[in-house]
Amino acid sequence: MSERYIRRLVAERRIPFHKLGRSVRIKAVDLAAHVESGRVESITVTDVWRGLRSVA
Repeated sequence: MSERYIRRLVAERRIPFHKLGRSVRIKAVDLAAHVESGRVESITVTDVWRGLRSVA
């Protein structure tokens, strides 16, 4: 993640943080939780075929 992206998360209050004076601190656990929340599981061939059958 870029520094700019982290700053945007903080500005939008989408991630927990602590502000100490002008510094912003983020716990590694909170950052890992944010990354994990955006995880997308891969699909299998059977998932693709199952999806195609439901469309038809």
